[in-house]
Amino acid sequence: MRITRTTLNRAVTEQIISSAQADALFELFQAEHQNTPSFSFTHVLYYCGGLIAIGAMTLFMNLGWEAFGGAGITLITMVYAIAGLMLTNRFRAKALAIPAGICATFVVCLTPLGIYGAQLWLGIWPDDSTYRDYHRYIEWHWLYMELGTLAVGTTIAWRYKYPFLVMPIAVTLWYMTMDITAMLSEGDITWELRKLVSLYSGLLMTGLAFWIDVRSRHKADYAFWVYLFGVMAFWGGLSSQYSDSELSKFIYLCINLLMIGVGVLLTRRVFVVFGAIGSCGYLGHLASSVFRDSWLFPISLTAIGIGIIWLGVLWQMHEQRLTRKFRGYLPLPLRELLESKAG
Repeated sequence: MRITRTTLNRAVTEQIISSAQADALFELFQAEHQNTPSFSFTHVLYYCGGLIAIGAMTLFMNLGWEAFGGAGITLITMVYAIAGLMLTNRFRAKALAIPAGICATFVVCLTPLGIYGAQLWLGIWPDDSTYRDYHRYIEWHWLYMELGTLAVGTTIAWRYKYPFLVMPIAVTLWYMTMDITAMLSEGDITWELRKLVSLYSGLLMTGLAFWIDVRSRHKADYAFWVYLFGVMAFWGGLSSQYSDSELSKFIYLCINLLMIGVGVLLTRRVFVVFGAIGSCGYLGHLASSVFRDSWLFPISLTAIGIGIIWLGVLWQMHEQRLTRKFRGYLPLPLRELLESKAG
């Protein structure tokens, strides 16, 4: 629920609150939500600048840095990290939580580069791969960089407690699942194995995100990034599975519909988006393969669509009663989580 100035003005017009109360409430809402991520111009600038800086030291790193050698890469990374922490503390002192969190995240994202440089410097880098391959290929020896990133990320997240810091931790967990698989399979990781690893690791990350969501229900949204990468990995692994069975494809539809329901229940759009894409993909399969020449199929889909709309009308009429009854059966932590999302 989003309360805007227009909503408060309407409350004044209907004599629910006074004009002075509306002004005071608006100022209170602005003060409370100034550090909550939103689609404002200021926040877009924050994240745009932060992601450019992070991307420059991760995804867009080129071979030019190899000329500095291991020692040079390590020392430059340390300088960048010190500068990032100084900016983090400076913004934190000014109560600018979003830029402070972005700068702290930048420091965490530097960790793989620093470890790579240190390994080169010490002469223990195992092959001729370079740092820019870290985000492109699956290799067992990335594990040192990933474990170091998790250690640094966890420490900084514990120190500063900004939700954006969970992002590099979630990405690193995703990377680790693939690299651990490569190590256990002695480098012989097939496409089928990758899909299964993505499926099950995504499911585990989603479960972890739910646990974080319940534990942090009275605090900031620390679960967002773990949900995002967990659902992406799970849905990607699920959707890439191949089967000639129509029953398997129907089960795939049911899983995507369940994801939509979970997304609505937890107010997590990532479930709804990927569930909707998967459901549309299944309907496309029916239209192009199973009922390719059937004149009845579009009519049936239209009827189903209208039926879903009518189901929405019925739900809206009885939503409060059904919601209260359903939540009465849930454990207290989960009930509080859902009530906080609804509020």
